[in-house]
Amino acid sequence: MKIYHSLEDFSPLSFGVITSGTFDGVHIGHQKILSRLKEVAGKHSGETVVITFWPHPRTILKPDEPGLKLLNTFEEKADLLREYGVQHLIRIPFTKEFSQLTSVDFITQILVNRIGTKKLVIGYDHRFGKNREGSFEQLKLNGPAFGFDVEEIPRQDVDHVGVSSTKIRKALEIGDIDTANHFLGAPYPLSGRVIKGDKLGRVLGFPTANIDLDSHDKLVPADGIYAVTVRHENTTFGGMLYIGNRPTVNGSKRSIEVNIFNFDKEIYGETINLSFQKLLRSDSRFSDLESLKLQLEKDKVAALLALQSI
Repeated sequence: MKIYHSLEDFSPLSFGVITSGTFDGVHIGHQKILSRLKEVAGKHSGETVVITFWPHPRTILKPDEPGLKLLNTFEEKADLLREYGVQHLIRIPFTKEFSQLTSVDFITQILVNRIGTKKLVIGYDHRFGKNREGSFEQLKLNGPAFGFDVEEIPRQDVDHVGVSSTKIRKALEIGDIDTANHFLGAPYPLSGRVIKGDKLGRVLGFPTANIDLDSHDKLVPADGIYAVTVRHENTTFGGMLYIGNRPTVNGSKRSIEVNIFNFDKEIYGETINLSFQKLLRSDSRFSDLESLKLQLEKDKVAALLALQSI
């Protein structure tokens, strides 16, 4: 997959099969669009293109709202789109100026002139252009005049619930990993660099790798203990992850740290990738460190049991 950080770097295609959107999470609704994109391209010897926007448009259009936490870093999103067969990924810098582009200008300047769109595949209720004025109906109306066809993919329902990035964020914010993973179609990822901590975990018999996130715009699930898998240097390990401010020792800063099973390497400064498998329990304050240690022993048993089923 080729990644373009500017439209000017892209040369028009003879038969472009295009979709556009933020694709935060690349969840199963997005995957349905990508599958159709690949199918259409295969039938017409075309090439698949995803247009995405960075930063997330909401952070530019609604700067006074609390900071939006994202399901994917750009790198995670790119890896997922590559996995689903996208050939070209265009990252358009989303600015105030770009937000003023009308829907007609978006169609003519970007879809037609710059990319060479012959087929546009969009998701349910997709809107685009200044003030989100553009719609499927407008695209359907204007498409033939500009030489492309448009197709809308229906909403993807799971258990009679419409899948969306917003619903996944809300699930993660309450620690509902099962629902989030169900909608994502894969375990929720988190990655970061291992930094030094105060080694309390080692004192308790559960040494941990403290993690400094790759991106501080990334959504961190609710405080608690989780069963996770940990990827380090192309090897996967089981582990249990703690998120919280360590109330038993009156901690004041939110910590993200993982006890990696059957692992004893020093990896300070190295990057590890986590995949959330199951919430084991919420964060709690214990009367003393011995009580905490006893609970951690139970947590490890629960984590190992949870990891057996994946």
